[in-house]
Amino acid sequence: MARLKHALLALLFAALPVCADTPLAAPAMLLAEVYAANVDVTQYWVSEKFDGVRAQWDGRTLRFRGGGVVPAPAWFTKNFPAVSLDGELWIARDQFDALSGTVRKHDPVDAEWRQVHYLVFELPGAAGDFSARVQRMNTLVAQVDVPWLQAVEQTRVADRAALKQRLNAVVHAGGEGLMLHRADAPYLTGRSDVLLKLKPWQDAEAVVVGYMPGKGKYQGMTGALEMDMPDDGQRFRIGSGLTYSLRRQPPPIGTHITYRYQNLTKKGVPRHPRYLRVREDF
Repeated sequence: MARLKHALLALLFAALPVCADTPLAAPAMLLAEVYAANVDVTQYWVSEKFDGVRAQWDGRTLRFRGGGVVPAPAWFTKNFPAVSLDGELWIARDQFDALSGTVRKHDPVDAEWRQVHYLVFELPGAAGDFSARVQRMNTLVAQVDVPWLQAVEQTRVADRAALKQRLNAVVHAGGEGLMLHRADAPYLTGRSDVLLKLKPWQDAEAVVVGYMPGKGKYQGMTGALEMDMPDDGQRFRIGSGLTYSLRRQPPPIGTHITYRYQNLTKKGVPRHPRYLRVREDF
């Protein structure tokens, strides 16, 4: 009797629909390596690196990098193509905090979402090399004619001097840097050098493990965050980039944050680290 009861319960739950808000496994994505000076830049497509929130459209649902559903208004994705897309939710340069606040609200605010664009830079699982996928992305976006759905502009450069000139122009305009995607690469996932990021600084993640007391004008507040590097456990401190608000109420112990730095010391510790933001795991 008990076995029959369990079997009936199993059939009942199997028949129940899965809620759209149920987090699924994180979608497989291509992750970039860091640009190196010996790269033949003529073999790559080049685009701006946008400081947005990455999301994948699977043809029916828009999901964050961690697998959770993006709580976008229905009208935002209504006319998206029925194929997989990979891209960034983005408002404008230097508007990440506003964007993050908008896309994380469980109840979306239409007026805020009217500012958001979905910038497409890849077609997950599509056949052909990246050059073919660039052409396909442009065609798809043109066909659906959704103003906030845009294909990221991809261009080629003649040499490293031209690449540097492009980087300087983007950074001068307030951008983060550049992405380089190898033209002959098939669709891949995981970390690979077919995709490279080029910025005037580096960024990484670390975990808050403690606080250093402030001195002088920071007396009674946090002077610096004590950080743990997740890969090797080395400790370092971040004092630059902390606002007065953060110094009064710093991120809790265990918080993952993103920081910027120039390079690594001989001991492998970030040089001149600067707080950027709390890392949002969607």
